[in-house]
Amino acid sequence: MAMAVTPLICPSILASDFARLGEEVRALEAAGADWIHVDVMDGHFVPNITLGPDIVKAIRPHTSLPFDVHLMVAPVDPWLEAYRDAGADLLTVHPESGPHLHRTLGRIRQLGAKAGVVFNPATPLSILEEVVDLVDLVLIMSVNPGFGGQKFIDSSLRKIAGARAILDRAGSAAHLQVDGGVTSANAGACVAAGADALVAGSFVFKGDYATNIAALKAAPAAA
Repeated sequence: MAMAVTPLICPSILASDFARLGEEVRALEAAGADWIHVDVMDGHFVPNITLGPDIVKAIRPHTSLPFDVHLMVAPVDPWLEAYRDAGADLLTVHPESGPHLHRTLGRIRQLGAKAGVVFNPATPLSILEEVVDLVDLVLIMSVNPGFGGQKFIDSSLRKIAGARAILDRAGSAAHLQVDGGVTSANAGACVAAGADALVAGSFVFKGDYATNIAALKAAPAAA
């Protein structure tokens, strides 16, 4: 039996106290988080508005952890440079957020960031076959994007497995991340399906951060 992978835990600051963002980011690092997941929403591509580049820039000095910036923005291309300059280490985009995904991913890499592509519940994985050589991260949305606190869509597990198969066939070292309704109850199943990075918002921020992050890291071994 293969050993359980200990996943990277990427808490989403969408679920944090926005009045205390600097403190929250410091607390997440102290609690054992691996990356900070930053959900950027424009009120157009998704039905909510969140963190602009100036806010990302303001919290950047508060942690040395990588900033994993998920751009739910359309058109996305005009914003790549601003978020990179604000301190994004990874920039993740949706195929639907611009006309030329291949060009967008190439531009992210040109800016010196790692490039990711996001698959909504209804976005076909076949797109990944066309850009697999350009991605450092694949993000499977296990809810429809726009709001925190949603319930995990169980059919996402098949999609995670499908993405893992594509990455493995291509010999890709890209991370496979899951976002949406992730808890210690389903983290093990996500990792078993092929994920190695988990975004969690509500689960991490309800209660003690270190305890909750440790529970997510331990879940695959217990599954």
